[in-house]
Amino acid sequence: MDRKAPSMEQLLQVMQRLRDPESGCPWDREQTYATILPYTLEEAYEVADSIERGDLAELKEELGDLLFQIVFYCQIAREAGVFDFEQVAAGIVEKMIRRHPHVFAEAEIEDEKSLREAWEAAKANERSLKPENDVSQLAGVARALPALLRAHKLQKRAADVGFDWPDVAGALDKTREEIDEVAEAAASLGEVELQEELGDLLFALVNVVRLYGFDAENALRRANDKFERRFRRVESLLLADTAGELSGFSLDEMENAWEQVKREEKAE
Repeated sequence: MDRKAPSMEQLLQVMQRLRDPESGCPWDREQTYATILPYTLEEAYEVADSIERGDLAELKEELGDLLFQIVFYCQIAREAGVFDFEQVAAGIVEKMIRRHPHVFAEAEIEDEKSLREAWEAAKANERSLKPENDVSQLAGVARALPALLRAHKLQKRAADVGFDWPDVAGALDKTREEIDEVAEAAASLGEVELQEELGDLLFALVNVVRLYGFDAENALRRANDKFERRFRRVESLLLADTAGELSGFSLDEMENAWEQVKREEKAE
């Protein structure tokens, strides 16, 4: 194998070698679509993490890891005679050309709104042509997506055909209603009903975030990062002069440290 000129073809050859029934890697040979799926999801999140941290050197490495996952699936499919990498690549090339007639053909798009409408119309047409003939507006929104992201996509699909709040005020009112229903469920209903009401509340909150023009998954990720940053600072403040553990401090002491951290951030 030529090591001087790494290329897509060389990557495909590496994958074939790893899966070789006689001389390949025992671990790689026994993998299936299902067994490598968790690794694919992990690699996708690591790509997102490197982007959010602005680490382009790591992004390059993580993109390679994600690309390897795609090649892995394609090799398994090739062995089964289903499809191969070349067919996958050809399929996405054809799809992108079809969905961008304003770039690759003579179609004219007036503005961003018209562009979004044309894109959704193209996807709807593609859904109608699939063998299962699921023509629902919600067809193709994968169940495996993170729940917040899937909620956003389902709501957006419904909004594309007019099933949406006219403005964010209605979504906020609905969220307040769901909060009241959670309180009622907690007081009088069982765990199953309470969990359902909590789910409704989260779904309503996603609507609010979406109508404000943001993505709930990204908003919560940023909130997670902020909480981690502040909590780590709380730890450093309280444990700076002691070898104890944070659990040894009272809630009031931790709350005071938390407020100090917030003041520090505002001052910065």
